[in-house]
Amino acid sequence: MFRSFFMSRQWFFWAWLGSALILSVTWYKVQLDVQINEWFGSFFDMVQKALGTPGAVTLESYLGEMSTFLQIAGLYIVIAVVLEFFVRHFIFRWRQAMNDFYMAHWHLVRDVEGAAQRVQEDTMRFARIMEGLGVLFMRSLMTLAAFIPLLWGLSEKVTELPWIGPVPHSMVFVALLSAAFGTVLLAVVGIKLPGLEFQNQKVEAAYRKELVYGEDHADRATPQTVAELFAQVRKNYFRLFFHYLYFDVAKWSYLQATVLVPYIALGPTVVSGTITLGVMQQITRAFDRVESSFQFLVNSWSTIIELISIYKRLAAFEQRIRIARAAAPVAAA
Repeated sequence: MFRSFFMSRQWFFWAWLGSALILSVTWYKVQLDVQINEWFGSFFDMVQKALGTPGAVTLESYLGEMSTFLQIAGLYIVIAVVLEFFVRHFIFRWRQAMNDFYMAHWHLVRDVEGAAQRVQEDTMRFARIMEGLGVLFMRSLMTLAAFIPLLWGLSEKVTELPWIGPVPHSMVFVALLSAAFGTVLLAVVGIKLPGLEFQNQKVEAAYRKELVYGEDHADRATPQTVAELFAQVRKNYFRLFFHYLYFDVAKWSYLQATVLVPYIALGPTVVSGTITLGVMQQITRAFDRVESSFQFLVNSWSTIIELISIYKRLAAFEQRIRIARAAAPVAAA
């Protein structure tokens, strides 16, 4: 899954230079987001001034702030579109490298259960998930690198936390604890899901394989056989649905509750009137970026579960390739 792309001379430029380009452009996007966060502070301070003192802000100044935002946002859009286009090509080259490796050893593992599915569907799903999950993970790390210092400095304006009192740089710790709680919660609640997803792919592969045989052989895919295989598919899906039911209850309850976390933490500071509306906007937006980045596992847990099951299938497939290659000289002898 990895050596075929990152350890191949054929794919050297795509794998390593492409990764470097994605990292650098993603970092630049994060810096643009930081600029937008600063814009929110100055804009809402202007709004507060205009609402508190009529005539203190001219229409030209107000529209000038809008123009500044459009310039930053316009550049952000162009960078985001170009980056997404390049990432899609990067990921497809990765899939192609995997496909070429598996097909080079097809004669050794063509009899493996679901071999065709692993080469075609599993590599496609692996590439698709890595496109979204990999980029999101890099963006989360870079967002933390950019916004933690910002939130760290802004937290000096927070006077105290409810029920706790003054805590230096409190908003950073609140974001970390909130995300850590959600991550542990979902990891415990969803502990059975990776195994069920893996089993789900096995029963789906067995069902699909029998139907494929039935296309060419009249004695295969009989009604009784198909009914038995589909019953296994049905049973596993219903188990998945049940376990995802309480998993989704925990996930969505947590995510909705965290919306109020920064406002609760800022309660004493807001009621004391020690910060402006613009600073409050900067803090809550920076908090959201930091907390969302810390919540990478929470927001991506369902996708990670799917990736784990695909990884297990491809790892088992590659293990069969290694065994077959090791046994090939003995068989030939």
